[in-house]
Amino acid sequence: MSAIEHICLLGFGEVGQTLAADFRAAGCTQLTAFDLLFKDSKSACARAAAAANVGIASSATEAVASADLVVSAVTAAQDLAAARSVVGALQPGAYFLDMNSVSPGVKTQAAALIDASGARYVEAAIMSPIAPKRIASPMLFGGKHAAAFLTLAQQLGFTGATVFSDQIGRASAAKMCRSVMIKGMEALLTESLLSARHYGVESTVLDSLRNLFPAADWSTLARYMISRSLIHGRRRAEEMREVAQTVSEAGLEPHMSAACAQRQDWAAGFREAASIEELEAMLDAVLSRAQAEKTAC
Repeated sequence: MSAIEHICLLGFGEVGQTLAADFRAAGCTQLTAFDLLFKDSKSACARAAAAANVGIASSATEAVASADLVVSAVTAAQDLAAARSVVGALQPGAYFLDMNSVSPGVKTQAAALIDASGARYVEAAIMSPIAPKRIASPMLFGGKHAAAFLTLAQQLGFTGATVFSDQIGRASAAKMCRSVMIKGMEALLTESLLSARHYGVESTVLDSLRNLFPAADWSTLARYMISRSLIHGRRRAEEMREVAQTVSEAGLEPHMSAACAQRQDWAAGFREAASIEELEAMLDAVLSRAQAEKTAC
């Protein structure tokens, strides 16, 4: 395959919408998408697809028909379901880029399904938030087809991508182990500073963190990381359950990752507080609602 002409996006959330815009900017004119939420034509992702002039398919099999590249950017829990949904409909030799945050074991299962269908599975792990660098974000590609795909991917704008391993699972292992720290810090900061605010000692806690790690602006960092949990907690909780599975696959008990998934899930219930710019006021809004809900129960 000398060029990518038709791209299909499975999942049209934040990552799918970002990639669609960047594929357009790279000159790709044939874009189709499928998302389970397309069943509701008034859903946010359906409206976003229409606004982006992306072909809205009624099924996954319809979406991938004639596609040279299929990008799977669904929620972690839907990774295998997305792969299964297109088996038998993929073009022989088409690339299937799995960008989902799941365990190495899940990626291995997905790769077996796709490669057995005659398509070419490429594992991808996004090693930063997608927003700042978009399609050029640092990514690790893996699998036996990764090296062949890299040149085509760079032409589309994946300039931050590198081939990490020809073995499926290693790129995802790096991503998942990173998430133990990043999503874990979000959960820890949420729990620490909400409790500290309750006792009126949040400034003392932040000052002590500045003494321990002086390079960071802890007030700004804490506000950012906590807000990410409030906005994306559901998705992060799914990812952390996959992280817990990754830790289990390594032969360890995932005590920290499992607890992080619970805190991320909880944080998602306070999404509206994320719009508050000042850290203390944001913490107060979460505490107030949490207390109101506890009293109501």
